[in-house]
Amino acid sequence: MSNPIADPFVEGADVSPGSDLVRIEATAAGAVTVVMNRPQKKNALSPELVSALHEAFRTLAGAEGVRVVFLRGAGGAFTSGGDVEAMRRSLDMAEEEVREDLLAMGMMIKAWHDLPQLTVTLIDGPAFGGGAGLPAAADLAIATAHSRFSFSEVKLGIIPGVIAPFVVQAIGPRRARGLFATGRVFDAAEAHRIGLIDEVAADAVALKAAAGAIARDIMACAPGAIAEAKRLADHVHGREIDHRVLEDAARRNAAARLAEEGQAGIRAFLERGRPPWADEA
Repeated sequence: MSNPIADPFVEGADVSPGSDLVRIEATAAGAVTVVMNRPQKKNALSPELVSALHEAFRTLAGAEGVRVVFLRGAGGAFTSGGDVEAMRRSLDMAEEEVREDLLAMGMMIKAWHDLPQLTVTLIDGPAFGGGAGLPAAADLAIATAHSRFSFSEVKLGIIPGVIAPFVVQAIGPRRARGLFATGRVFDAAEAHRIGLIDEVAADAVALKAAAGAIARDIMACAPGAIAEAKRLADHVHGREIDHRVLEDAARRNAAARLAEEGQAGIRAFLERGRPPWADEA
């Protein structure tokens, strides 16, 4: 990932895997953009695209020098959700085969959720069905004002399934129940109000600018500390704030302070210098 480009959207920094369903664009500073690349199908989540995304996320999880991972769709759509042809094929499949396909979707989203780097979903256009679960699983999500969302499964006589744990964690069970049960379409302003996304950008230009600002800001943050902070948030979520939780948080904090990265960061702060990860960026 040595292409000296500062724009996470720029073409020509392509380090994609074998499948043409996913493009991976990287900058020298460590900003990576994963692009769902089925624009002719509005980036519908076919089993093949799900598999390619999962492969990309597994690769990025162990990639050195990656500081932030963006996820977006090609061609003016984020994703229209389930793939029509895959749905048609599923009518003649055994229950076990259908279950395996759905589990593959869930494991792909979990791989996105579990990335150690900061993860940011960039939505421009529709984010329907399973695709609406991807922003829920990210650390941050930004959408253009004209983007639309829907957990539309009930209109097909089915349920959201594997995206439910991520969505319920993001927006809470009461809001999830209402949106799951009605399948109604809602706009970016409402997605922001309920916590599914974190920011509304006026248009695609503003979305790009917001992504660039995040890419610049994250370079001041220690990569190891980002990963540990994300793990800490998941670890304490939903637990009673008792002595055991506080003791564990203190233990994690102490370990981070005494680690090489923490020592370097504190010294740089006290000496009014730049920590090594900022120099690398």
